[in-house]
Amino acid sequence: MKIDTLIIGAGAAGLMCAAHAPGHVLIVDHAKKPGEKVRISGGGRCNFTNMYCEAHAFLSQNPHFAKSALARYTQWDFVELVDSYGIKWHEKTLGQLFCDVSAKDIVAMLLDLCAKNDAEVRLETSVKAIEQNDGGYSATLVTGSTQTRLSFKNLVIATGGKSIPKMGATGFAYDVAHQFSIPVTDIRPALVPFTFPENRFTPLAGVALPSRVTAGAGQFDEAMLFTHRGLSGPAVLQASSYWVEGDVITLNIDPANTLMQALRDKRQTSGRKNLTTELATLLPGRLVEFLTDELALNGNLADQSDARLRQICEALQNWQLTPNGTEGYRTAEVTLGGIDTNTLSSKTMECKTVPGLYFIGEAVDVTGWLGGYNFQWAWASGMACARSL
Repeated sequence: MKIDTLIIGAGAAGLMCAAHAPGHVLIVDHAKKPGEKVRISGGGRCNFTNMYCEAHAFLSQNPHFAKSALARYTQWDFVELVDSYGIKWHEKTLGQLFCDVSAKDIVAMLLDLCAKNDAEVRLETSVKAIEQNDGGYSATLVTGSTQTRLSFKNLVIATGGKSIPKMGATGFAYDVAHQFSIPVTDIRPALVPFTFPENRFTPLAGVALPSRVTAGAGQFDEAMLFTHRGLSGPAVLQASSYWVEGDVITLNIDPANTLMQALRDKRQTSGRKNLTTELATLLPGRLVEFLTDELALNGNLADQSDARLRQICEALQNWQLTPNGTEGYRTAEVTLGGIDTNTLSSKTMECKTVPGLYFIGEAVDVTGWLGGYNFQWAWASGMACARSL
């Protein structure tokens, strides 16, 4: 069997590439259904892009690499595509665009585009024994008990990273890179909850509040959620991409800087009431109770001087913690790191040293913020590859 291009991985990037690549294209995946991470994303409504998607929102050892693909296929190009299929959408927060009805609409759109492009989608199929030869490449496809030897000119790896292994994620892309002596940067889970020893925050499980979370060079203002295992919520997931094991993170649970004035006002009107009682009207009660001993929150509000109130507020704005880890690839939304961008063309996604071999999507060392950025990278890198093909 001979084709022009074999795409391995029927996720967001792979399907986008297959939908637009020329010639005879075959896309294969070991999963039972295509686009499964698309289907489950955004609570089943797929945060398919972000209105404010720009290159600064992506982490990479080469921060300039993503600029070319993102500029040549923008969020508005994808929105136009979604609109052309009559898929209704809405902005949820911070430029995050979601389907009104279901993420399945995005998967159906991509499959329809593949069908119109005569790209064949073959599922429950694994790829073995990839070899490079004079005419391009060859590989063995295994579907059930059937094996097929295949020849093709171009090989596109779109298998993603290691995040969410229960959905079939593996290190396949890195194995292919190793086979062809292509360097891979250090990888680790990203957009992932933090864990703490001894179930430190179990008494606070379920408590959420607006926060500013800082880790390394990353600082994000969004909701934070306490869990049985540690910390989660959008602000925490964002910061996790910038965290290095052993580093301290800083929580500011008064990011609007309104707590000091609110307590001073309450001291005038409710001075005889207990400090913790009044603080619990401004912050979650369970959180105030949790911090009572740590911050020595006692006495009536009237007994608290400005200096003491300021001390309390500063502690709440500079709460330093050291996670003992993260929840790992099991719950990580993406994998940080990947195929070294120095080995790829930013315009085509083709390997500089291995002609006809392309890497796209999450497999590459380009990791976006939470909120549709990683899907936009999938669309943009998939389209850059397709146009090159």
